[in-house]
Amino acid sequence: MKTLLILGAGTGGTMVANKMAKQLDPQEWRIIVVDRDEAHHYQPGYLFIPFGIYTQRDVVKPKRNFLPPTVEVIFSEVEVIEPEKNRVLLRKGNQALNYDYLVIATGSDIHPEEIEGMVDGGWNKNIFTFYNLEGAVKLADFLKHWKGGRLVVNIAEMPIKCPVAPLEFLFLADWFFTERGMRDKVELVFTTPLSEVFTKPRAAKTLGGMLEAKGIHAVTDFNIMEVDNAKQVIRSYDEIEVEYDLLISIPTNKGDEVIQRSQMGDELNYVPTEKHTLRSRDWENIFVIGDASNVPTSKAGSVAHYMADVLVENLLRSIEGLELLPKYDGHANCFIESGFNKGLLIDFNYEVEPLPGKFPLPGFGPFSLLKESHANHWGKMMFRWIYWNVLLKGSETPFESQMSMAGKWV
Repeated sequence: MKTLLILGAGTGGTMVANKMAKQLDPQEWRIIVVDRDEAHHYQPGYLFIPFGIYTQRDVVKPKRNFLPPTVEVIFSEVEVIEPEKNRVLLRKGNQALNYDYLVIATGSDIHPEEIEGMVDGGWNKNIFTFYNLEGAVKLADFLKHWKGGRLVVNIAEMPIKCPVAPLEFLFLADWFFTERGMRDKVELVFTTPLSEVFTKPRAAKTLGGMLEAKGIHAVTDFNIMEVDNAKQVIRSYDEIEVEYDLLISIPTNKGDEVIQRSQMGDELNYVPTEKHTLRSRDWENIFVIGDASNVPTSKAGSVAHYMADVLVENLLRSIEGLELLPKYDGHANCFIESGFNKGLLIDFNYEVEPLPGKFPLPGFGPFSLLKESHANHWGKMMFRWIYWNVLLKGSETPFESQMSMAGKWV
């Protein structure tokens, strides 16, 4: 019997497990999923927790609920991947798993310790992150009683998970403090290492204009060197200081440490991946999905969704000895919550930046591209149900893996 081993039961790993379970004969193939954590987190929901829109119960469910019964599930840390031996060593019981094909879906995580001073004095006191569940919940508790001051959102370096989330946080903060009648007591500041407020120029112009209209100050080309807890400033490598009363940090994002231990990744522990086929550049029987890869697109759930169909098709072709198809075009889209029950939607790929228009039906929508609307807000809010009930289960959706130019205005 042959073995397909999937490391990681987050968004990408779960979708691949469900899709492959429908394709492979269980009499011939054993599908094993390994993950360290039994709880599945809807990570886009972290954004809403600080503002009381979601609670922890809304974003956490058991991983077993979303994996088919024919798939074996092992909850354990992975000690090391040995690609030359087609073997993975687990910490649980010193177990060794041999595989014929491996899918790496180990994701990425934040590393505040990479920034000098970040965790020394103010972490979870007046320095928070909403990029994990613990930080989002503690920030929610803090904001209930905060009286105002200078709130700074800082991106340490790129790439990060969901690049628009820091902007969404600022838009929601503007709404949140306005609703509480204290917006005039809060100064909102955004610092980013980018030369604009977003990675894509046309979207950056729109989003930068929205920041300005909401009275949110942007500091670009800010490469954080350290946090000075005594002075309550963040300091860049070129000695620019930004004062804060409340610091919201998006620290360095890195791939899983098992990638480093296995010597399979780059300096940020991302696995070098063929960006169109999603196969590892170094091993023909290893495929990579989602945040674990180094492909030059957003690290977001929609990316894993669009990757999944291409990866599964190419994995099956590889099993059958066929040439892989270079079908993944970097497609990503994202609803951007902008506050006051409005939002934007962006849709782009490796070559095409976000453009205005309508999605998914040309001329009709109902969602507007690169433009605020109430429909976009409700699309964002409905996505949580779609995520739990459709996407994770590997069900078919009307959205194609490849980006379409239909409905876009060039």
